[in-house]
Amino acid sequence: MATHKKRINRPRLLAAVAIVAGAVLAPVAVKAATADEVPAVSRKQGPVHLLERAAHPLRATEPGGDTADLRALSAMIGDAEVVGLGEATHGSHEFFTMKERVFRHLVEKKGFTTFALELSWSAGLQIDDYLQTGKGDAREIAARTLANSPWEREEFVSLIEWMRDYNRSHPDRPVHFMGDDIGAPSLNDAFFERVTGYVEKNRPEALPRLNELYAGLRPIDDAFAYLAKPLAERQQLAVKAQQALELVSGHRGSGGDAFDWAEQNARSVAQTAKFFTLNPGDRESLNSLQRFRDEVMAQNVTWWQKHTGDKILVSAHNNHVGYVSDNPELYSKTQGSFLRDLMGKNYLPVGFTFNQGSFLSKDAALGGDWKKFTVGTPEPGRNEHTLDQVGYRDFYLDVRKAPAAARAWLNVARPTLNIGTQFPEKPRDIAIAKSFDILIHLHEIREAEKLKP
Repeated sequence: MATHKKRINRPRLLAAVAIVAGAVLAPVAVKAATADEVPAVSRKQGPVHLLERAAHPLRATEPGGDTADLRALSAMIGDAEVVGLGEATHGSHEFFTMKERVFRHLVEKKGFTTFALELSWSAGLQIDDYLQTGKGDAREIAARTLANSPWEREEFVSLIEWMRDYNRSHPDRPVHFMGDDIGAPSLNDAFFERVTGYVEKNRPEALPRLNELYAGLRPIDDAFAYLAKPLAERQQLAVKAQQALELVSGHRGSGGDAFDWAEQNARSVAQTAKFFTLNPGDRESLNSLQRFRDEVMAQNVTWWQKHTGDKILVSAHNNHVGYVSDNPELYSKTQGSFLRDLMGKNYLPVGFTFNQGSFLSKDAALGGDWKKFTVGTPEPGRNEHTLDQVGYRDFYLDVRKAPAAARAWLNVARPTLNIGTQFPEKPRDIAIAKSFDILIHLHEIREAEKLKP
């Protein structure tokens, strides 16, 4: 049984949530569940006892070795073709290693073949090129494509290396890596070449016009420098990027797989240019384009699934993979909600909670370095406080099939800690059963490991 843990008090204040590279913040007030909102149950049928009946213990969070403890998770996932696996912080070792552990299990036991990350579409293609060809070095690829992100860590080198090793052993059924996000923080010239090179080869007469449309946009080396351009200029560049997409799409008659990928790459340029029309000082613009970003991530996942037939594990923050977020003013509709609209029961979200430990975040969302922060045990009234009293150090449960009274408890919104690009971050209200189909709870986490030279 979990031992007694020291309390820390957290005042209810306005909290800041960063988007993309942490360029923008928006405050949201926290409202805790009151006693009369909690379902009345007898002592014997209290939430801890009932949650314990539904819980399955985790043997380990590190990848490798026996995965018998994940068999029940396989059954819970069932026939879902896309599984969203969240994280309650962007920089904790156990969340990252559990993602590799779960992905390996799904590859080996459930036929999954793509790992999708909340990373730019263009960077994902670079990682996947390495996985398929073996050209280059996993550590160098990770350092280049994950630079300045919370995933620039040893845990993701481990994942990439395992995926490459798997492909060497399974050339007839390779695994893939995709980035499902917009092109922040950069879209390099090599990525634009994936579009212009196709047009040059297949429709050379259209190349001058395409190059004209991409002038001033190609390349985007630095998102922050790009955002410093006047808004009117960025809006005009977004119009041109959309026209470039339409130019490429207009040659659909050429058909074939190469066309599909060229069109999708042109679509990524247009998506990124549109997102970069955001006005950080305009809340309505901010909220609209954050919603657009989550919609883009969902569309990119479903495009990949449709064109490859792969089963996909989607890795992102809890606030992206869940059906609803803890910050509805900023994340008015999540990637998980869009995926449910597009895929129905073929999409299944898995959320993470944790009791205590350390993680990586930043003092300021705009710029700054990722650094270690630590939080102690949660105070009573938070979801994690009750979850950590379950008699397993680490465990998971099927929210949908928990005992009725446990589901009622899981349906009540309570303060829960989800940490993004900036810390301090205050707990926000979340009803677990309304956000996730499966929940994984970890007793203690530590910061992810810095990438070695």
